[in-house]
Amino acid sequence: MKPLFLIGYMGCGKSTVGRKLSRRLGWRFADTDALVEEAEGASVADIFHYEGEERFREVERQVLERLIAAAEPVVVSTGGGLPLWHDNMERMNGSGVTVYLQRSAAGIARRLTPYGRRKRPRLRGLSDEELVPFMERDMALRAPFYERAQLTLACDALSDEAALDAVVARLRADGLVR
Repeated sequence: MKPLFLIGYMGCGKSTVGRKLSRRLGWRFADTDALVEEAEGASVADIFHYEGEERFREVERQVLERLIAAAEPVVVSTGGGLPLWHDNMERMNGSGVTVYLQRSAAGIARRLTPYGRRKRPRLRGLSDEELVPFMERDMALRAPFYERAQLTLACDALSDEAALDAVVARLRADGLVR
């Protein structure tokens, strides 16, 4: 079985949908941010602050390679920036199935709790008025990478449960899972 990689902008629902999807499929769940934190003994925010984004991306790539090498059925929630670095998107497409959970900046902003904003280094310090415009600009830069996913699911109008059902239906229709 190939790994299933959920990609998309931070706060789009990758971890929430991923956990539920792994339970439904009976597969293991992995969150690359959590695995980086475990490997480094520090939060993503602290790694960015004290060691820099390059260090974070190095460890993130190591985590990705370990998940690919395990060759087991696993649902992977990736960090929002993982597909942008080096050839990560190609690695995921070549070794598993990639699903882009697509949400608008406004849709994501509605989902983010104050804690959710604080734990994301790139969103820290943004006012409510700055948040959506920042995310729209950032998402436009990331879109060419996200759009390389094998499956894209527009999630703005969907609850997490409906997004889960839609992902499973698409995977089954395409013969990617039973």
